[in-house]
Amino acid sequence: MTGSTLKQSAKQRPDSQYDAASITILSGLEAVRQNPGMYIGSTDQAGLHQLVYELVDNAIDESHAGFCSQIKVVIEADGSCSVEDDGRGIPVDIHPIEGCPACEVVLTRLHAGGKFKQHSYQYTAGIHGVGLSCLNALSDSLLLEIWRDGAYYRQAYACGRVMEPLVKVGEANKRGTCITFHPDARIFDENLSFSYEILARRLRELSFLHPGVRICFDDRRSGESEEFQYDTGIPGFIQHLNRAATVLHPQPIAIHIHQPGLDVEIAMQWTAGYGENILSYVNSINTVYGGTHVSGLKMALIRAVNRYATETGLLQVEKGTPSAAHSTGEKISAFDILEGLTCVLSVQMAAPSFEGQTKTRVTNRELKIIIDEAVNNELLRVLRADSRLAAQVVTRALDATRARLAARRASERIRIQRVDTGVSKEIYQKQFGIRSKNWHQSAVWIANDELLAEHVKHLGHDHYPKMLDVCCGSGVVGASFKGKVGTMFGLDITPEMIQLSRTRLDHVSQGTVYDLPFHDNAFDLVVNREVLHLLPNPERPVSEIFRVLKPGGQFIVGQILPFGPEDAAWMYRVFKKKQPLIFNMFQEEDFRELLLGAGFVDLKMSEYNLWESIDVWIDTHETTTLHRHEIRELFYHAPQEVREVHPFEILPSGEIRDLWRWCVFSVRKPV
Repeated sequence: MTGSTLKQSAKQRPDSQYDAASITILSGLEAVRQNPGMYIGSTDQAGLHQLVYELVDNAIDESHAGFCSQIKVVIEADGSCSVEDDGRGIPVDIHPIEGCPACEVVLTRLHAGGKFKQHSYQYTAGIHGVGLSCLNALSDSLLLEIWRDGAYYRQAYACGRVMEPLVKVGEANKRGTCITFHPDARIFDENLSFSYEILARRLRELSFLHPGVRICFDDRRSGESEEFQYDTGIPGFIQHLNRAATVLHPQPIAIHIHQPGLDVEIAMQWTAGYGENILSYVNSINTVYGGTHVSGLKMALIRAVNRYATETGLLQVEKGTPSAAHSTGEKISAFDILEGLTCVLSVQMAAPSFEGQTKTRVTNRELKIIIDEAVNNELLRVLRADSRLAAQVVTRALDATRARLAARRASERIRIQRVDTGVSKEIYQKQFGIRSKNWHQSAVWIANDELLAEHVKHLGHDHYPKMLDVCCGSGVVGASFKGKVGTMFGLDITPEMIQLSRTRLDHVSQGTVYDLPFHDNAFDLVVNREVLHLLPNPERPVSEIFRVLKPGGQFIVGQILPFGPEDAAWMYRVFKKKQPLIFNMFQEEDFRELLLGAGFVDLKMSEYNLWESIDVWIDTHETTTLHRHEIRELFYHAPQEVREVHPFEILPSGEIRDLWRWCVFSVRKPV
């Protein structure tokens, strides 16, 4: 829409005035209902279970403070959930400022709770004070029951609002709190339901993290029930995780760090496997994306293992090195040290800083320094004291590093070129069917408006062309042309992608780009993005696209390309480990030749650079755990010539961000 058109349109709209009256204030918990993802992360299955976690975490805080020994979690037949603890019970007396019961304040006011005041809790997960109020806001019904000071109290809520005042029902011979809630179907998909497996896994890990606490779980929908109570702590957790694995040493290595306001427990055990499994927690919250505590742990492992290997003469030290401690020779790679490691890292601290309310990553800088130093010293002591353990851990890692370096030197002598090999349609269907399950969350570029606009701005038709989005994926590229084209057709190979794209395009067919199921000269416009490098013999699908275009028709295609010859081979290895089906890493001149060689003319190109989180990009079904680690290693050890032309950054948290060079090409079929 041009500027003049926009102004004219605004004059015609009575609601376009923007003044003080246009500013909306959301009172109470309306903001939570309007934007639930800001508070619980999402409204999908993860967000639904986050509601239960908020309640259980409160009970765990009571337990850690020494006032709760039992927690009961029940999934009712109607889909509601209740969490009961035998802690002190939420206070019921009148709040001195709000003028209503304290329990009502906690359930109806954001950033209200007992965890802001010093000495109420030493270590707590609920530092933001929004858990119970968000739970209340996102439930269509909630029943609060409190047993406190010999009395039983009850109060009902709905959608964040008080439905009846707090009442004293009668006497009580126990204490604690029970909250029963039913998720609001207007917020969460009505087809979503609580998963027994997901909740049981979380409750089990909490019982390991808090020895002696009894957690009872009952699912009245299926009749399944389980009771969790362990006295072994996180070393027992490690043994549970490795119960089916072949371990290199029978007993986990246990490390405990205690400082004022900080307790850190670490247990680790190496196995004969190839994956890395590090579970990290801060105040019992599972920090699934790690953070500074995990960064410190990894740095310590790398330093300690390399230091021990140098001291014992296992590493080749360069001549002239003044001391083994400052060796500049051979080093064991981080990937090979972490290979086969199962580790649980639990931090209890007074003032954790998290990214967001769902607390998936911790950011306290001091944690990295403290854990790095303490773990390095303690692990060195353990290795020096147990030569057999040291040989099992260190020698294995060193052998793996030497084998990997040898393989890398061999692979760097191989020129990256197109592979002429056949892959069956069934393989592509299976691979991309799996990939589609978390397609839209796997990369920024998929639905990035500015990148999509880069494609649309190449459109040269001044009428409403008939369009085909070939290999349409979820249909977002074709849909970005909506309003500028006529009928929007799509084609893809997998039923999963077809189902997604039918929500955006007019008609979607199943088929293969090697044999498009359309007549010659059928379309005015064909669009495509990020597919041709996955296909063997890409000349064939480009020829098919040429065939179905009308004379004068336009082909608009976007492709990730290296910044130059220096990073082409390196990018190929990164992409190959992420997506095993990749066959080509085009350079710009290769892609131009591909299009012009098919007979297209009038080639134009624009470029758009976009930052991607590699950690998110590789967290998909088609990328194995081993390959995820190897991708990270490729960034950690990228050659200098790659770094000079290809921007990427490794953040202090360990997250890798990579700048992708998107080139969007426009060509025409000759008239």
